Amino acid sequence: MKKRIVLALGHEALGTTLPEQQEAAKKSAAKVCDFIEQDYQVVITHSNGPQVSMIHAAMNEFGAANPGYTATPMSVASAMSQGYIGYDLQNAIRSELLSRGISKTVSTILTQVTVDPYDEAFYRPSKIIGRILTREEADAEEKKGNHVAPVDAAGKEVSSESEAAGFRRVVATPKPIDIVEIDAVEALLDAGQVVIACGGGGIPVLSQENRLKGASAVIEKDTAAGRLAELLSADMLIFLTGVEKVCLSFGKADEKPLDYMSVEDAKKYLAAGEFGKGTMEPKIQAAIDFIGDSAVRKCLVTELLPEQKAINSEQGTLISLR
Repeated sequence: MKKRIVLALGHEALGTTLPEQQEAAKKSAAKVCDFIEQDYQVVITHSNGPQVSMIHAAMNEFGAANPGYTATPMSVASAMSQGYIGYDLQNAIRSELLSRGISKTVSTILTQVTVDPYDEAFYRPSKIIGRILTREEADAEEKKGNHVAPVDAAGKEVSSESEAAGFRRVVATPKPIDIVEIDAVEALLDAGQVVIACGGGGIPVLSQENRLKGASAVIEKDTAAGRLAELLSADMLIFLTGVEKVCLSFGKADEKPLDYMSVEDAKKYLAAGEFGKGTMEPKIQAAIDFIGDSAVRKCLVTELLPEQKAINSEQGTLISLR
């Protein structure tokens, strides 16, 4: 049986604007195709932070300017981002494969991920999204039951309204429970296709009897990548991020890059608060959950560098059971 890899592309592998995204997708495609050329089954997942915020802001601006149009739910904005990022990625990968003489279908699946309606994250929203709002717009959002936070002119959260240049929406980041389309991902892999799935953490949905309802939330993309790898029984989970290695005391004078971490060490460092929330912490937690007690599964955290000829376990930080 062919080995399976789940490859998680971070923001650096996608860019922000449409032209940046198209150019970044070409560079990322070359790294993805290295694995395909080595005959691995490859599933790609990706970030969508700038893209989903742009879509959410644009659609809500359109709704505000055109009476009769309702605001766009986060779940719909997430679905739209999966579609247009997947479009660029699948075409870039297909083009790169054909240039290497490889004919394979590349498919993007709009992926729904179920979350628990009683997840504690819904009671403590923490993910800032969308454009900067005025006080009046923020009040209107709160009347709808939504959460807002004061931000500075750059859109970063500040501690008090007196420091604020405006406000932004804050949504929950619940844990992924199940991936609705996992059987479709598995079937396409077994058919020899390259699959793009769970973009931006997937479309968050709540299971209500025989229907799925979009949730006002954003699933942490790294956590979703780990769950995807786990459900697919992948051999390796690779995070392509903005740093070459996982570091202890990151950004400090005594910063220490790590070539290797056991799961036990990862748990110890995580408990000690060594990793940044929303950056490295979710990747390490996803690695721990994915590897579990398996002596076979591995996780690699590394940087996507243009000069690299291929990605391998000799670069970055390798995480395994022991």
